[in-house]
Amino acid sequence: MASEEYTGKPYKIIDSKREHKIGIVATSLSDFMTKAQQKLDINENEPIKVVLESDGTEIDEEDYFDTLETNTLIMILKSDQKWSPYDISFKFSDDQIDGTQSLNSLIRRLQNDIGQIAFLSGCDLELLSDMDPDSLVDMAFDRSFLDQVKEASGRFLYEKREAQDAINLLKLYHATTIGQNASKKSKV
Repeated sequence: MASEEYTGKPYKIIDSKREHKIGIVATSLSDFMTKAQQKLDINENEPIKVVLESDGTEIDEEDYFDTLETNTLIMILKSDQKWSPYDISFKFSDDQIDGTQSLNSLIRRLQNDIGQIAFLSGCDLELLSDMDPDSLVDMAFDRSFLDQVKEASGRFLYEKREAQDAINLLKLYHATTIGQNASKKSKV
């Protein structure tokens, strides 16, 4: 019967430019990496890095890989590529160099309601925490407000990552507990 073909878990892979998104099924991290290289036409001898598309967290351990949800979107990076919170293939106009327009709109949103910072994505928080307030003062933003936004976004980003780490540990603990219970039942 064909059920043996479907052992493993489905994942979605994407390239660094976010141009190609492909679904694959893998049973392990090494199996995943091999299939990802094949699907994205990357030479099997070329080293790759596997990261979460959402925040760039590197996936380099089997235990962590096993905690990922079904259909997690995972970015495949070649050795000369780095994760970015935005689509690096996006073409900026002359007044949008280095994502400044995105940063401008985020800061304007926060000027209207600073409480919105709690609802920003990890990518937006990272963009804000990495910003250079000096480069934005010329755009009619108050320097102290920019400093506060930078500091607060860094704090929220840290807290989000801590929460995600705690959730991943709980998933790992839960998977281990289920595995131990299953092995106890099989011995009986």
